[in-house]
Amino acid sequence: MSETEFHVREASTSSTATSPRVKPAPKASKIPVPFQYTPSDDGTDENLLILLHGLGDTEIPFWKLGKSLKLPQTAVLALRAPEQIPYLYENAYQWYTSFDELGEMIERPNPTPALEVLSKTVDHLTKDCLWPVPRIHFFGFAQGGSVAAEFGLDWWKRQLQNSKSLTASSAQEGADQSPPPLLSFGTIVTVSGPLLSYPTLSKPCPTPLLIVHRPPPAETALPNGAVNSFKKGYSHVVEAKLGSKPEGMPSSKQEWEPIMRFWSERLSRRQVDGLYEVMSGMST
Repeated sequence: MSETEFHVREASTSSTATSPRVKPAPKASKIPVPFQYTPSDDGTDENLLILLHGLGDTEIPFWKLGKSLKLPQTAVLALRAPEQIPYLYENAYQWYTSFDELGEMIERPNPTPALEVLSKTVDHLTKDCLWPVPRIHFFGFAQGGSVAAEFGLDWWKRQLQNSKSLTASSAQEGADQSPPPLLSFGTIVTVSGPLLSYPTLSKPCPTPLLIVHRPPPAETALPNGAVNSFKKGYSHVVEAKLGSKPEGMPSSKQEWEPIMRFWSERLSRRQVDGLYEVMSGMST
């Protein structure tokens, strides 16, 4: 199989010129769930990859995964879901209430608790840890992927609403003032995690989204119409289909290749004389 090489070119400095090369570590008092954080191995925190585990897991395996990827100039933050699954005697967590009183899966779950966790987390990361929004990337598996994709839409919807409110306020005051630029996240990767709601946006979210999924009969296969729903909410959607076996997360270099390629085209790299965008090239 071919390997992804990383090449760099100068990128826009508008959103990151004042961002420090080494970011302050997030504080446990400001993030409402347990987490694991590791700065970039190479000493330059240009990108932040936030990892969200699936149903019944914890943040630890995904923190180890994030470190093992060794993405250039990329810090890693793995969050634990806020709710422990009831009646289980092990560390098994869920991003939102997933089972009814009879132990059956809830067909239309409410992800609001998870979105609130991510909102508070991103608020701390951007204000206190000085991370620019376009340098924040999400990776989620199954339930974690659903939450990441839902949060991307929720964040963008609030950006649109704030911009509309500021424009209306300026018009009423007779001020010729442009609203601040709309900010969206760097990327979102969802592995086997569909949207939980039907997108209703006046303008699709511009965050690049990669959907990684396995076809039936895999247990983690996406429901019918899932990809089309993503395309209603996001303007730039890339799809990567894996084999139906094995189940679960990508498990080989070949299955990781489309994810690494996606990141290589969109992560950024900072050099001494400026900011540089990571470009991808393929070698055989």
